[in-house]
Amino acid sequence: MKTSRRLEGIGEYYFSTKLREIDELNKQGKNVINLGIGSPDLPPHPEVIRVLQEESAKPNVHAYQSYKGSPVLRKAIAEWYRQWYGVELNPDTEILPLIGSKEGIMHICMTYLNEGDGALVPNPGYPTYRSAVKLAGGECIDYTLTGEGGWYPDFAELERLAAGGRLKLMWVNYPQMPTGQLPNIELFEKLVAFGKRHNILICHDNPYSFILNDKPMSLLAVPGAKEVVIELNSLSKSQNMAGWRVGTLSGAKERIDEVLRFKSNMDSGMFLPVQLAAAKALSLGKDWYDSVNAVYRERRGYVFELLDLLKCAFSKDQVGMFVWAKIPAGYADGYGLSDRVLYEAGVFITPGGIFGPAGQGYVRVSLCTPVEKFKESINRIKSAGI
Repeated sequence: MKTSRRLEGIGEYYFSTKLREIDELNKQGKNVINLGIGSPDLPPHPEVIRVLQEESAKPNVHAYQSYKGSPVLRKAIAEWYRQWYGVELNPDTEILPLIGSKEGIMHICMTYLNEGDGALVPNPGYPTYRSAVKLAGGECIDYTLTGEGGWYPDFAELERLAAGGRLKLMWVNYPQMPTGQLPNIELFEKLVAFGKRHNILICHDNPYSFILNDKPMSLLAVPGAKEVVIELNSLSKSQNMAGWRVGTLSGAKERIDEVLRFKSNMDSGMFLPVQLAAAKALSLGKDWYDSVNAVYRERRGYVFELLDLLKCAFSKDQVGMFVWAKIPAGYADGYGLSDRVLYEAGVFITPGGIFGPAGQGYVRVSLCTPVEKFKESINRIKSAGI
């Protein structure tokens, strides 16, 4: 059988192949410590699990659900946006629950991109933006982020890229992954103005705004943003519910209706008890976020120690559940440092090159591992003499 042309140039996701290699090393007795993937290892709040258990035991909750999601969940999302972001959303028309926000990236690309349409993608940035654009038939047009530029877009470069007039959408992600860069209101205002000036849909992916960050921000908080902005959000990181697959898309009614036309042909509504438990998770107060961040803050201290040991340079002001660091002289790229640490010390850290060419000189370390594993990783690296 021959695969479709849309798969040409689309490789298997890096972590999918790397995890297989790590599995093989573990079968050889290597006992690799994985500091690469941002999959939260902490559980959701006990009340969230209680709601799931109680609701799942009811006999009338197992049918197909609405493609637009439960009104209970949509109302909870609207209240969450109002409380934490200061954004007013109509729960009936401006919110679309998703089976994970990663799926939403694909829904958006398939909804808006025709063959050959241009989509701006950050370099470095989340690899799924690039693959989703390609699978939808669009063309990826990189905009470069640099440490010297504060990991913000160069708007002069954006204007040049938009001059051709064929750009349809732009992927944006702040707090930025992998760099951990926080946004500010000036950046968000410039992005909205750029979208309006060129009639480009600004797609903001916003799953990290609560992690090690006391001031969550939404791009939709900018006045007039709904004219050109849609925003993805997720319970995976801030609520420790990655495996539950609960995300949301927010924006103007017209955009929600357009994406729903695609989504409703591709999947169905989530299991109702999951939606009701997600609504409970969104009602949690500041104490919840403080408790999660206390754990990540302690872990981050050990990651800083590990990266100092590797002679990497990094900012202590970055947020999110990773630490992004520049590799020392002597390595051609982040792959070289990552492989050396893996094969000599049995510790896996992510090479920055998987996020785009602008990430080649960097590595990324996840905070989603218990403190004991970080301590052991530090000892292994010391013992290996790296």
